[in-house]
Amino acid sequence: MTSIAGQAWFRDPALRRILEVLNAGGGEARVVGGAVRNALMGMAVGDIDIATTLVPEAVVERAKAAGIKTVPTGIEHGTVTLVLDGQGFEVTTLRRDLETDGRRAQVAYGTDWKTDAERRDLTINALYADEKGDVIDLVGGLADIEKRTVRFIGDAATRIAEDYLRVLRFFRFFAYYGSGRPDAEGLKASARAKDKLKTLSAERIWSETKKLLAAPDPSRALLWMRQTGVLTEILPETEKWGIDAVHGLVATEQALKWEPDPLLRLAAIVPDDPDRLEAMSRRLRMSNAEAARLQAWAAAPVLPDEVTDVGFDRLLYRHGREGIGMRLRLALAASRSSAPGDPVAMRKTARLTVLLARCDSYRRPVFPLTGADVLAAGVPPGKRVGEVLAVLEAFWIERNFTPDRTALAGRLDEMIRNSL
Repeated sequence: MTSIAGQAWFRDPALRRILEVLNAGGGEARVVGGAVRNALMGMAVGDIDIATTLVPEAVVERAKAAGIKTVPTGIEHGTVTLVLDGQGFEVTTLRRDLETDGRRAQVAYGTDWKTDAERRDLTINALYADEKGDVIDLVGGLADIEKRTVRFIGDAATRIAEDYLRVLRFFRFFAYYGSGRPDAEGLKASARAKDKLKTLSAERIWSETKKLLAAPDPSRALLWMRQTGVLTEILPETEKWGIDAVHGLVATEQALKWEPDPLLRLAAIVPDDPDRLEAMSRRLRMSNAEAARLQAWAAAPVLPDEVTDVGFDRLLYRHGREGIGMRLRLALAASRSSAPGDPVAMRKTARLTVLLARCDSYRRPVFPLTGADVLAAGVPPGKRVGEVLAVLEAFWIERNFTPDRTALAGRLDEMIRNSL
């Protein structure tokens, strides 16, 4: 019998207490899903979900009697969050589907563990661990974990038809947990169902896509998404744009210990066209911050090959380091891919590395004068104030930000005298 009983997270007092409460008096509760999967694959365990034969009202009653805080996070769907020692545990009653429309399901509560397992999406996500830590496999998930195979439970097309988001989940879990070629039936079913993705909300599509792009290496999953037409369906901007850059970007991230950045990886596979990026951001309902980052990247200038440190600082001041930093990272990844055996690419890589370090440590200087200073010097209110400030700021930038407030005030007085 496969067991996770010895793992530290499973021995956590809060989890042990909740399992004890839910398993008392004829109830049964098991840890399910991602925690079990990751524990068996030697990966970090994050959220801990629990499945139980108890109906939500009974879960709440038992928890309150034991002094455990309850939060009805999804009680209409059978889910209650129990909070103990500052940790939240989602507890969901066993279910069976009554009706599905590809986006949501009507469910009924049950007590049959196999029925509950078979309504889940992938075999590796449908493993349970009982109170003792013994792993219970009702769908062949253990064998698939051993082979690192990402496979739908039962008929792939049927599972996808229950929720079309499972097309993207199939590729996302392949990116994180799969090896070799994706499951053939899963690929075929995903390709056939790709046009159904348009029936899903933009928020669900972007959330799932962003999780996929955050995988340690999403390049193989993106390749198979391209092959099946799924990538073009959700990101038509990539259709005439290569995805090959992602492989080099991931290699650079790993070599230089960059944190995976979903938006940077997205930028690697879409054109830097402000209008198309704005349309994409609206379509996917990205956050304002995400849309702004993409626009900053699109607006950032392509750096000259021989840019000086002074010239680079001026570009950073005018355009900000966000967009330029993204351009530098993508350029550095591309040059590193070409560098072996290419002296020109090696020199470019070295220079881009220096510029990126300068960019990351850059702190934008503050222009010493304000509109109030210009008004105090005698310039009447109106657009002329902004024009004078712009001239002075350009003077300050061209002199490498060195003139101080006194020097700029003298320059302002000189401008006013010359205009009389």
